[in-house]
Amino acid sequence: MLGPLATFAEPHAYDLCDVHSERLSAPRGWEVVRLALGNQQQGPSNDDLLALADAVREAARPVRREPVEAPREPGREVARKGHLRMLTSE
Repeated sequence: MLGPLATFAEPHAYDLCDVHSERLSAPRGWEVVRLALGNQQQGPSNDDLLALADAVREAARPVRREPVEAPREPGREVARKGHLRMLTSE
């Protein structure tokens, strides 16, 4: 079945561009059903735009971090990022 782009990921469905959807052929004994788009709105819907605005707003929100107190023992781990460690030198 061919129709508009999927709104969520589905393991056995793939989105095709116009060129590839026109060249699609079905195996012997199968039938390709093409859904007519009719007068559906082209481009993003209001829901898409609101979701995008929410995502941008969330990404722009500043991250609050707690101040890290430096330990007084030399060689003690202060912070870690992945496999890297930051140690005190005093």
